[in-house]
Amino acid sequence: MSIQDLVDDFEFLGEWEDRYRYVIELGKELEPLSEEEHSPANKVEGCVSQVWLVNELRTADDGTPLLHFRGDSDAHIVRGLIAILMRLYSDKRPAEILDLDARTVFAKLGLDEHLTPQRSNGLYSMVARIQADAKAAADAATA
Repeated sequence: MSIQDLVDDFEFLGEWEDRYRYVIELGKELEPLSEEEHSPANKVEGCVSQVWLVNELRTADDGTPLLHFRGDSDAHIVRGLIAILMRLYSDKRPAEILDLDARTVFAKLGLDEHLTPQRSNGLYSMVARIQADAKAAADAATA
């Protein structure tokens, strides 16, 4: 699903109560994390809820590195936000991840207006973690 597909889905739903339900439904589609992956090393700091993110380096058909992300949370709405982040960032080249302006996408979805400050801070903590992972992968590829 492209970013535009996600924006279109949000626009179609209209009411924020429907959009919240949709976000929660998206969270049910997350790839599961193992018990071992729910570790302190994978925990995202700065989130009120517990959040874990895991990345796996993969290779595109042309040989360039791609980052595949998986995540989980103990809160349903946060699981949905993770699902949105996975659609934005997973299976992308590190440079694509670093170039994506999350704030613009979140504004298009209306998330910037409808999340509590704590949820917004947590969301941007997850984005920072994903970008840090992408930077590390990009640096490793050029080393």
